[in-house]
Amino acid sequence: MIINVNQNRAKMKWSLFLLSLMGQCFLSTCRLYEYHYISESKTWSEAQSYCREKYTDLATVYDMTDMKRLLDSTENQGEAWIGLCNNPGKENRKWHWSLPGVEYNESEAKYLESLNNGDDKNCVYMDESKTYMAKECTKELNEFICYDERRKSTKTFHLINNEKTWPQAQNYCREHHTDLISGVHQLEDEEFKTQGKSKRLWIGLFRDTWRWSDESSFSFRYWDLELFKDERNKKCAMTVLDRSGRWSSDECNKSKTLLLTAEKTTTDLVSITNPDQQRWVQERARKASTPFVWLGLRYTCTLDLWFWVNDQLVCYDKWAPGQNTESCYTSAAMEKEAPHQWFHKADTNTFNFICAVRKM
Repeated sequence: MIINVNQNRAKMKWSLFLLSLMGQCFLSTCRLYEYHYISESKTWSEAQSYCREKYTDLATVYDMTDMKRLLDSTENQGEAWIGLCNNPGKENRKWHWSLPGVEYNESEAKYLESLNNGDDKNCVYMDESKTYMAKECTKELNEFICYDERRKSTKTFHLINNEKTWPQAQNYCREHHTDLISGVHQLEDEEFKTQGKSKRLWIGLFRDTWRWSDESSFSFRYWDLELFKDERNKKCAMTVLDRSGRWSSDECNKSKTLLLTAEKTTTDLVSITNPDQQRWVQERARKASTPFVWLGLRYTCTLDLWFWVNDQLVCYDKWAPGQNTESCYTSAAMEKEAPHQWFHKADTNTFNFICAVRKM
């Protein structure tokens, strides 16, 4: 009986501690990596080898928040290699949604049957009959729909009546809202269907042959529309620091400074406290050889709650339906395949795992 009283007191104290800190849960923009600027000049391949040997890899950029962090990592101007390179050839093109974190998968092909052709049309619009058509990105002018996750007004989707090329439309949406409308879920939203009637509109679907050095599938691109021509002999991407960090490309054998991603000092199994960390971890999970990967989230019967092993607060979760159960000797694992939800698994299972890193 005394043990039960002590356990209840422990639960009460822990619950009060959690309640006192819950207001801090959504303030963190912490990411699991940092950027470093290296002033030595190297070819792109030399830069890649250097980064992999001494840090993690050439810089991968997930979204505009990352771009701002990357720019903050150096006061230098000029050009610096990043970890994006081109693998030319129509057979190497890959579809992406413009909004970071929205994955394109082959199950969506039924919506996009008209797009699987071999021509040079790589950006998608929806016509008046709700058919999706691919067109040349910089030669066609269309109106477009922006998605706004911040909901500054009562609307999530904004119809822009000015006709622009696809890259111009993407830039406009990112500057004034969040991004071009992206993903089948958004395209099936009733608010969008109401606004998009009898219109020919760009949507946030495109394909290209550019790939990240660390094999991430991130769709974010930040091309300088005046400098970047996607020339076949210029296969390596660089950020032009004195042009707001916008990207262009150059011949890979030229020497430039470089920006890299660093994940240093493994500390524990990974914790996930916000959607950005979830998206970064799920990119790593895709490479697993097991159907699930362990996370650093465990259940304690003593305190009757889930906790991160590195003492982070449980402020965010992505449990699959029915999986957030209270069972002793269980931990959380992320599924390898989309939608990368979390499942509770017995501790005795054997899965790949992801280690956390701490900024030094």
